[in-house]
Amino acid sequence: MKKIIFTALLSIIGLVGVNAQSGSFEVGPYLGAPVGDADALSFNTGATFAYYVNLAPKWQLGGLIGVDHFFGKDYRWGNTTYEYEGATFIPLAATAKFQITPQLFAGLDLGYAIGVSDGAGDGGFLARPRFGFSLPIVDLYGYYKAINYNWDGPGPGNPDWDDRYNVGSIGVGAAFKF
Repeated sequence: MKKIIFTALLSIIGLVGVNAQSGSFEVGPYLGAPVGDADALSFNTGATFAYYVNLAPKWQLGGLIGVDHFFGKDYRWGNTTYEYEGATFIPLAATAKFQITPQLFAGLDLGYAIGVSDGAGDGGFLARPRFGFSLPIVDLYGYYKAINYNWDGPGPGNPDWDDRYNVGSIGVGAAFKF
């Protein structure tokens, strides 16, 4: 499955590079509150780098890469307190944006979040719908993000530990246009 997603993302990025004259580049940070399986998480932050190609007057399609970190905290499970260091992902996604009006847009990022820390496992499927306000230099948006991944937990010998997670965040971000 990872190979299929990676091949699809490389194909989209290749198509974006072929049509570079009609596109735009965006870079920006975001900050959010964790949701889902987030008992051991305090907040989420990251940055994305995206390139869009104009498909039609109101539609843009492109590729996105970034860094995404969920900060951990101490939490109790049963009679044991665990210290969770957090989870870091590298999102690779296809991204689309629709300009509803010249000032309002809706967007969607779909792809794979590669786990690069112990708490992120191998990574998993990423989905991030966005809705925002466009200014000449920057897009300001609100988002919901979900990452479905597997993680083995604090160690062997605990058969009750669930290793499938759906972690996400609800937050705000900015994308500076170049």
